[in-house]
Amino acid sequence: MAKIQGISVHGHTSASPEAVYALLEDREHWPDWSPLGEFRLLEKGDENGLGAVGVFRTNGVHSCEEVIALEPGKRFGYTLRKGLPLRDYRAYVDLTSERKGTDVHWHSTFTAKIPGTGWFYRRFLGRFLRRMVESLVARASRGAP
Repeated sequence: MAKIQGISVHGHTSASPEAVYALLEDREHWPDWSPLGEFRLLEKGDENGLGAVGVFRTNGVHSCEEVIALEPGKRFGYTLRKGLPLRDYRAYVDLTSERKGTDVHWHSTFTAKIPGTGWFYRRFLGRFLRRMVESLVARASRGAP
């Protein structure tokens, strides 16, 4: 049986939860502040963007993701539809108002499709999510564009 892998990364910004959430909600502009490459929207989802499907292309890797959680100022979530050899990949970014700013908790779970590779993807994605959090915190701390 495949082992469920988990990743948890924390950060803090002086920006409000609403400002951080606005950056997360605007996936088209993630490549402007993060290590991700270009973004292409495939499906819009509902009127709020829930169910929206898009593809990020970074260094030749395509990841197709669907938005599964939108709680303004609190939580943004997505799932991987395809692109990496993972099953049941889900990630959430939880925002909490703390210390005159926002605590950011980006966490995900998944199982590896290829037995014995879970540790590799946990390490690889852990580093990547750390860069995402660092970039998000830095961008949010700079204020509005």
